[in-house]
Parts: sequence; structure tokens; C-alpha cells
Amino acid sequence: MHVLLDVSRFLACGRRRAPSGIDRVEAAYARHWLAAPPGAVTFVARGPRGGYAAVPRGIVLDLAAQLDAAWTGGPDAPAARRAARRTGLIALARLTLGRGRGDLTKVMARERRTLFLLVSHRLMEQPEPIEDLRRAGAAFIPLVHDLIPATHPEYARPGVAMQHLQRLATVAALADGIIVNSAATAAVVRPHLVHQAPPLLVARLGIEQVTPAPLPQEVGQRPYFVVIGTIEPRKNHLLLLHLWRDFAAKWGSGAPRLILVGRRGWENENVLDLLERCTLLRGLVEEAGSLPDPEVAALLAGSRALLFPSFVEGYGLPLAEALAAGAPAICSDLPALREVGGDVPEYLDPLDGAGWRRMILDYAVPDSRARAAQFTRLRGWTAPRWDEHFAAVDGLLEQVAARNAPATATARRTEPAAAHAAEPLATRQLGLR
Repeated sequence: MHVLLDVSRFLACGRRRAPSGIDRVEAAYARHWLAAPPGAVTFVARGPRGGYAAVPRGIVLDLAAQLDAAWTGGPDAPAARRAARRTGLIALARLTLGRGRGDLTKVMARERRTLFLLVSHRLMEQPEPIEDLRRAGAAFIPLVHDLIPATHPEYARPGVAMQHLQRLATVAALADGIIVNSAATAAVVRPHLVHQAPPLLVARLGIEQVTPAPLPQEVGQRPYFVVIGTIEPRKNHLLLLHLWRDFAAKWGSGAPRLILVGRRGWENENVLDLLERCTLLRGLVEEAGSLPDPEVAALLAGSRALLFPSFVEGYGLPLAEALAAGAPAICSDLPALREVGGDVPEYLDPLDGAGWRRMILDYAVPDSRARAAQFTRLRGWTAPRWDEHFAAVDGLLEQVAARNAPATATARRTEPAAAHAAEPLATRQLGLR
């Protein structure tokens, strides 16, 4: 069994000061397969012409180490980010020059059972290079993070909903096995798998154990709450900002603080108006932006609670990170969040403004019984681990590899996955024509 791991998106991660959820997943997969014997994996990426090519293991190894240093923070983080950007540009230059195409062709000719792993959604709406790999004998196994742009297009940027539907069509037509991050995501994916029923694995995403940085003294002097996530309509920041405006009007500087961790996203005019123009919120609501993991862990550990009033989620990494840091959580009553948090958090309807107000004010006081009760429940919670995730994934890979035995490869290579599927592989050269 030989794995082809798509690192196309991972190569561009050096531009980010802090990782997104998908960045974390890609980094975990890169580390996992870098720890495997070199003969077990080939790292691949799409070049500017659309086809796949092999990426040297050394480039992926360097990039993983540089990103780890950049995202951990500290005095060396800026230099590590610059190094990661350079490494990504080197890889892109190789792809532009056509390097690695022949290496990938040799791998495909040599290996008897090949599995192509794509753990981001990047370019999945363009299925032709994936079809090329499948006709060459590789089984396709994507990780589907969520279907939110398709199921809730009102929260997506223009055009993203259709793009995501095209990605889902690729999964439905070509996937030989599917990984999803939650049973909630699986329930949304299954109705779309009408033409085939590939094995579908629910594997919770792990979280890294992070040593918190020292919490600045001025931050911990007053009670505060934390929100983590891109500032976008789906995350429901507007509810919290209106509540905090009311707190400010009633109690002024005596109100608890709210710290927003995450970059600004899209379609946020009302939220940004409040952040930039509401004088009552000044001194009470702080936009911290993107922060290194140790600083986020410190903020969580010192907070009264994580606030997570999102309208829809595919998984909910911030909730897992908060509970792992020992922080209570007040979050939306969503199936995916219940999978992560179990019976530990307080769950509220994201439209229940009065309920959120009541719970926040309860958790803000030093002798909150509800908060103390959540700490008791938290003792029984265990953090999801990456080794458990990959143990489950390895089982799926073995299952798909057995189904993708060489005896069936010829039949699979002639599947009409698209209108041009009958074009001879020799002329297509894995998309490198």
C-alpha cells in the first residue's frame, strides 16, 4: 500500500500567522506521513497546468518544521514564517518548471496498490487530475470537513456555494472511500452518495497539547470571555456584540470583557460597524486577531468561558481546544458540538439572546454554581487525539486498498468518470500533457 498525500494547499500555509482548522488537519497529516517510511508515501501537489507532480520529501519536512515554529509563537516565529514562505515558493517554482512529473509517473508504474489522500477541499471542484490518478490505478480518499457552503449558502461568499457543490459532485462520483470529521457531517454527506456507497469513516480530529504562554497581568485583572473563529456571519458575533453593548450601557467598565480571537472575514458590515464605531464597546471588547497557539491556550485557561454561538458547524475545533485547556464553554446546541463536548458545555439555541445573556452573566460572577458544575463535568471529558484518528484512518486505507487490488485496476481505469474519461492514459500522462 502506497499513499499519495496532496500537499498543494499546505505549501501555501507560510502566508498565515496562525493556522485555520483545515491548516491544522493538513499539518497533522503531513507530520503523520513524514513519520512513515519514505517508501510508504509520495507527497504530491498540483502544478499551474493542473496536473499532479511529486514534491520532494525534504521540502515537506522543512515546511512542517518551519510552520510548527511559526505557529508556536515566540521570538523566532517571524523568521520561521519567512522561511516557510520561501520553502513554499521553492516548491511552486519546481511545479511551474514541471519538476516531479516523471517521478510521480514512475511511482504509479511501480506501486501495485496506491491511495490518493486529499484532506483539504482545494481544487476538488476540478476533478480531471483526480480522474487521471484513478485511471492510473490510485484509489481516491478525500476528507470532507463540512458541507456548510452548500447547505447554508447565506453564510458563504458569492460563488462558493456552487463551487462546494461541484466538490461534492467530485466526491460522489470518484471517491473510493471517504473520511469525515463527525457523524453530523456524515449525515449530510450520505444522501449525496446516490451512485455508489464507498466506505465512509467518521474520525474525530485530534488536537495538539499546547503549553500556555504566560497570561499578561492586565488581561487577568477583570473577568473576560473568549470567542475563537473567523469574524463572519455564521459565527454569530453580532449576538454577542449586542449583548455587550447592553452590558456596557448598564455597568460601564464594571462589565466583563470580551476578547475576539480570529481574523476578519466577509459580509460583516454590521459587526465591523459595532467594532469600529460603537464607543460603548471600547475597553470592553478587544479584537486580538490571529494569535499563536500558546497565547490562545493562555487566554482560554484564564477566561470565564469560551463563547461559541455559531449557527452551524461541521466539527468545532475551538470547543475541543477550550475544554483541553480547562476552560468552560457556552455554545450553540448543534449536533457537531455535542459530539465534541458531550455533556460538559452549556448548550443554548443561537437565537436565544435572553438565554445567552443570562448564562454569560451567571458565569461572570466568582461564585457561579453553573460554572463550578461544568468544571465537575469537565473532569470526565477526554480530548480527541491524533493517534486515535490515524488508527481509524489506517483501517479505512487497508479496506480501500483491498478493494482496489490489482486484479480490479484495469476495470477501474476505464470508468467513465467524466465526458473525457475514454481518452487514453498514455496521451494524458497523469494530467501532464
